Amino acid sequence: MQIDIDALETYNTLARDGARSAADSLSQLTGIDAHVEVTNVSLMALSDLEYEYVGGEFCGVRIELGGALTGETMVTFDAEARRVIADTLAPGGGDGMRRSSVEEVGNIMTSGFIDGWAEHLEAIIDISPPAFFEGSGTDVLTAAAEETDEQVFIFRSRVESAAESIEFHILFVPERNGLIEALGPADEGSVSLEKLEVFNEMTEEGARRAAENITTMTGLGAELEVNRMNFVPIDEVPATVGDKRYIGTVMQYTGEPSGYLVILFDQPSAEAIVEALVPMETDGEWSEMEQSAIEELGNIMTSGFIDGWANVLESSIDHTPPTFVSDMGSSIMSPIVGRMARTQEHAFLLDSMIHTDGEGAFRCEMFALPDEAELREVLGNLLVERADRTRVEPDEVF
Repeated sequence: MQIDIDALETYNTLARDGARSAADSLSQLTGIDAHVEVTNVSLMALSDLEYEYVGGEFCGVRIELGGALTGETMVTFDAEARRVIADTLAPGGGDGMRRSSVEEVGNIMTSGFIDGWAEHLEAIIDISPPAFFEGSGTDVLTAAAEETDEQVFIFRSRVESAAESIEFHILFVPERNGLIEALGPADEGSVSLEKLEVFNEMTEEGARRAAENITTMTGLGAELEVNRMNFVPIDEVPATVGDKRYIGTVMQYTGEPSGYLVILFDQPSAEAIVEALVPMETDGEWSEMEQSAIEELGNIMTSGFIDGWANVLESSIDHTPPTFVSDMGSSIMSPIVGRMARTQEHAFLLDSMIHTDGEGAFRCEMFALPDEAELREVLGNLLVERADRTRVEPDEVF
């Protein structure tokens, strides 16, 4: 089964335009000046959507689609967005009226999001009545998300307001075969969906190896939390990472494919890692010894991450020494994106989250940005039967 990457770019643009239309609808209804922060399409397990909602309470609507494009759309509002919408459309109203206001907004926003898809397909897309939901974590997921780990394409948009401290997400999960049919016939720019899934699984295994290397080096029990392959306009990569401040490393890898690997810890996580590596009192600044510890950990994690790629692809992939970084995530990614944007308009952003609980708890995010053209070539040459060879045997190396 082939995926037309150029068509996927078109559909990602449709999703971004649809999100802008949805944001405009929200503005007209409530007066909230909303803007689209980032839109991408991810290849991931439905169950990994839980990560989208960790640590917060949400409400929203779930709408089934039928006709020319089948699937499900979810519009989710954080607690502050829910309050603003309800206070604007149902001031002084009871729970029923406030819930109805969310349903109304979600329904109108979904219509705005889907209209461009229907126009592009020159066909009718049916929309079911909105089903209200509220909760956090798995509470906002469908039963299907908990029952299967099949990789699916998910179109994700994050919309924020500069004037209000609110944000909402639009998630569109199309039925897989229907989306592939809508993307059109395969051409020379197409890649095998099976190989794309295998590469995503290789990345997932690489992230697990990186987590194992963290445990070996620090004694902290790290494990992979979520893994996904994002297809995003190259200039939106910094916004995808966000403006939170991070400490970590940046490395460039060369071979087949080439690209960059960025490993980022938030401040408390970085402090927990350094404490496990080089216990010492700090004065709030990152000493040369602490920076070296972060760099060495980044080096070990990188080796665990890309060695499996090289083994499956039967290629040589080397990487530069890690460079310590301490800045906002978007600022860390911007120079990388600036270099890559000279040769490509979209990027495959491989995003893995590693965490540990208990004493020394931390959270770490790994972003791999392979060269798009080289990745397409690698996928074309990938032997699916070698997919289980991500672990390098000692007698093959020494």
